[in-house]
Amino acid sequence: MEAAAAAAIVQAESTPATVDAFEPAVSLAASVSPSLADETVTEAPVDDPFLLSLFSADEEPVHPEAIPIVVGTKIKGSRRVERAARRAEAPPKVRITKLPKLGRKAKTKKSRPASTLLSVGALLFSGALLVGTTVPANAFITFADEPIGGAGGSIIADAGPEQAVEVAADASVGALSRDAFTVTSYAEVVREKYGTRVSTFTPTTGAVRWPFPYATPISSGYGDRVAPCRGCSSHHNGVDFTPGSGTPIYAIADGVVTQAAFSGSFGQHVYMDHVINGQKVESIYGHMIGGSSPLAVGQTVKVGDFIGLVGSTGASTGAHLHLEVHLDGVVVDPFAWLTANAVN
Repeated sequence: MEAAAAAAIVQAESTPATVDAFEPAVSLAASVSPSLADETVTEAPVDDPFLLSLFSADEEPVHPEAIPIVVGTKIKGSRRVERAARRAEAPPKVRITKLPKLGRKAKTKKSRPASTLLSVGALLFSGALLVGTTVPANAFITFADEPIGGAGGSIIADAGPEQAVEVAADASVGALSRDAFTVTSYAEVVREKYGTRVSTFTPTTGAVRWPFPYATPISSGYGDRVAPCRGCSSHHNGVDFTPGSGTPIYAIADGVVTQAAFSGSFGQHVYMDHVINGQKVESIYGHMIGGSSPLAVGQTVKVGDFIGLVGSTGASTGAHLHLEVHLDGVVVDPFAWLTANAVN
């Protein structure tokens, strides 16, 4: 018996095991000890579910990399086999789906009645406003069909005793008399208040003279007026002489030229300082023809000397001489001052 068992072992070791390349090894041979040589060799039980599923499946060609290798209690093999084993051993995953937040929807549902009510209220208000602005108020007033005095009649007021007027037989109606009146236009009112002041003067030959040796018209006097142009003054500080464009202008007294230029609202102008009756007097000649004055600053001028030619430079509406007179820096009426000082 022992000799037969030993021969079987030698035959098993010497004979190489043949394994199909496409069939997995599904049985594990049990080692036989000499003491158990007389017993029958049986297959080892397989308790792994994964291996049992492989054993029970239909025989299909299996790639060598897919053949599992059992090392202890772990199964090793290709990555595909390891992933499949991990999926089989892993507990089933439970997917939790988050429910949508119901706060906004609930709030929107709650706010719908309020928005609907607000819309209806706005429509009603618009309709009421339309009716109130288009329909007259008396359309809403109802009148009773019965008379004012009630069902039985109307109201009659007691007028008291009758009044009588006695008229004489020879009485006659006379003609109505009215007070006399005149109509003055606004333009005439303005002209009377601010209009041009036409004055006349008599030429003189003394130490103080008028700027012209003959009488000339005066279109605008000293004082308040309606400004004749944009930039013109509404309070006239001088007197405007209108002898005609190009008329020579002469000095009203002895003096010294302090300014001679073409600038500002006076256009071509000359300023002169005088001493008259112990008082400082300044005279200004404006709106002359450009370049018509030969005077220069610092030049001494005698009474009656040539100043320039009448023009319309600067803020002017026509050819004229604008003459101003200042006493110690105070503007005065040139016509009144010359009337009092220009003597023969």
